[in-house]
Amino acid sequence: MEHLRLCLLQHDIAWEQIDLNLQQYDAYLQQIDEPTDIVILPEMFTTAFTMQAAPFAETMGGKTTKWLQQWAKRLDAAMVGSLIMQNEAGQYVNRLLWVMPDGAVLYYDKRHLFRMGQENEVYTAGKTDKLLINFRGWVICPLVCYDLRFPVWARNRFDQQAYDVLLYVANWPQIRQHPWRTLLQARAIENLCYCVGVNRCGTDDNGLYHSGNSLISDFQGKILIEQVDKAALLTYKLSKTTLEQYRTAFPAWKDADVFSIED
Repeated sequence: MEHLRLCLLQHDIAWEQIDLNLQQYDAYLQQIDEPTDIVILPEMFTTAFTMQAAPFAETMGGKTTKWLQQWAKRLDAAMVGSLIMQNEAGQYVNRLLWVMPDGAVLYYDKRHLFRMGQENEVYTAGKTDKLLINFRGWVICPLVCYDLRFPVWARNRFDQQAYDVLLYVANWPQIRQHPWRTLLQARAIENLCYCVGVNRCGTDDNGLYHSGNSLISDFQGKILIEQVDKAALLTYKLSKTTLEQYRTAFPAWKDADVFSIED
């Protein structure tokens, strides 16, 4: 498919109020009146970035999974976002769900936990490989928030299966807005891909203000669309031909170092 149509949902997440957040997302999603391929929600989109995992942890097939499946079917689009979940070992994880239009669910557990917010004391880091998703002729790699600071983990492996879109869902505060924007652009440039960051906005119950700055960067680091401060549903259409033409004209990937990552 030549074009990939994205909807980025930047929201002021209500603290630890799952039902209220889902109702508010319903209002946004009902506004989508054109075909889309992927709808992207922020990190911990049902609760905000809380360290109170036990009262809000869900399991695969729970309320939010079913909600995502309903919207994926209705919109004929993939639904993406992370939430607090309890894994099969009974551990709490910050799990990104990728729900296909047919209801199939893929997932990735956040690998890099934000120790400055004590996330590593509550949640268990993911140990699996990156999740690479083949969807409608595109390959997408979804990651979570703090993962953005670790370029080796995100590295596009042209010696294996390369991805076209690198995607981050986040709760990234305004005080660190400059690294957020800079690193999204850097990941796009170094990986010769589109890079998408979907962040929350508003002030959380820790008193941290989030300016959002949800954006899409192209493979040269040019920001194609961005939303600051307010809640919004952003739409944008990516071009596969433009990406492939640039990779052909500037094949820096051919000179990349080969490496492996060990747990």
